[in-house]
Amino acid sequence: MTILIRDTIVVTGDDAGTIHFQGAVAIEGNRIAALGPTEELAARYPKAELVDGRNRAVFPGFANIHTHFVMTLARGVFEDLSPPHEPPFCGGLSPIPLPPLSPREQAVMCQLGALEAIRSGTTAVLEDASHIENYAQEMVDTGLRMVLAERSWDRIGTSIGDPAEFRRDPKLGQAGIDRIVKLHARWHGAGEGRIRVSVAAWAPDMCSPELLRELSALQKRLDTTCTIHLNQIWGEVAAVQAHHNMLPTEFLADLGFLNERVVAAHCRCMEPLEEKLLGKARVNVAFNSAIAARRGLSPRVCEMEQAGCNIGMGTDNMSEDMVEVARTGLFMERVRRKDGRNPTPEEALRWATRGGYKAMGWEDGGHLAPGSLADLIMIRLDRAHLAPFLRPVSVFIHQGQAADVSDVMVDGRWIMRDARVLTMDEARIVREAEEVSDRAWARLFAENPQYEKPAGFRPLPPAMGAGDAVAMHPVGGRPAPVGP
Repeated sequence: MTILIRDTIVVTGDDAGTIHFQGAVAIEGNRIAALGPTEELAARYPKAELVDGRNRAVFPGFANIHTHFVMTLARGVFEDLSPPHEPPFCGGLSPIPLPPLSPREQAVMCQLGALEAIRSGTTAVLEDASHIENYAQEMVDTGLRMVLAERSWDRIGTSIGDPAEFRRDPKLGQAGIDRIVKLHARWHGAGEGRIRVSVAAWAPDMCSPELLRELSALQKRLDTTCTIHLNQIWGEVAAVQAHHNMLPTEFLADLGFLNERVVAAHCRCMEPLEEKLLGKARVNVAFNSAIAARRGLSPRVCEMEQAGCNIGMGTDNMSEDMVEVARTGLFMERVRRKDGRNPTPEEALRWATRGGYKAMGWEDGGHLAPGSLADLIMIRLDRAHLAPFLRPVSVFIHQGQAADVSDVMVDGRWIMRDARVLTMDEARIVREAEEVSDRAWARLFAENPQYEKPAGFRPLPPAMGAGDAVAMHPVGGRPAPVGP
């Protein structure tokens, strides 16, 4: 059955910035069949299932190329506990670690992240984490297009951003490689091709040269993409210089790790030389603007793009709102460049859509054209903050909100319709996520009295046993042992 969205505004996101007013989109299977005037397409597809697009605009879906769904657990905590930008550096993104979760608890928090992603108009996600097997089925069930990037590292005794001695555990690195291979064998190509499995190296200061070479070889053997945190915080830069007498990007380039299928996340503590190295290798850069703003750091995005990098966007921690990310990225670059006109809203939209799809290996997505993937969103226009809707891209990037997204289609199937998520039990997930959060944080503070609760933290129930809790990789503080 052909679906025809008619009488709407169609923002294609193509190279020419084409917009069809009083337009229509025809979808057949998982592809865009045609775009153009409503009368023309209605005559061409007389038996199509009609979707009323009045008071709506159709946009390409957002691509989030760097996130950690489980870190919804740290909302309101890690945003205000950033590491220092000046020495001394001691490692970690927060003085409080992320509480360990059982596989079931992990799945619930990741469902919460996916739920928010859908509600903000995201259609494709790159999830970077460890033990993704614990919630892979739940991710398939969301209906999202996803790259599941299972993580490996082999440094022990500390976390990212620590210039102290590098202590290596080869067995830890091999365990990560084994998880990647297992996840790829089980889930690559799942969801009728919506799911791909990728390689993730944690960061240059958390991986030995031996492990990075192995992961690069594994990427080529599996014929997939690879992602790594790069120049995320100044402590990482200091650590790599202390261990290898090179800047992080120089270190990766020297190992032959960089290529056009690598997604480098953050890239915000860089020297111009490093930007040129990334551009020469045609690396994809995840511009994680909202978390960068929260941490008080800003990457030189336009310079990296001019050097040859493909720019995508990501939310990173605690939030999955890509509408916020696109706007924050636009604002940050304008402030940094002291330019009130550049980058344009159209550039920000391209980074948040087509650039992200390209980075994940779906170059036929992130824009609307005949033959492209039918991944799209519809936004409501009958909102005070969007009227008058004179320049669709500019108005949505500058004034839009996640709540404006009413419909989400992935692979030609609706996963949200009329503001109702069809693939997930929203009320249950939100309720269970609150319960998981209370239990996990109560356990952490009860078992670690040295950690001080941040100001304003809500009262927690008495700590209960973790049961089948698995100590996942930490994102802040010192790491707990990782194991089954």
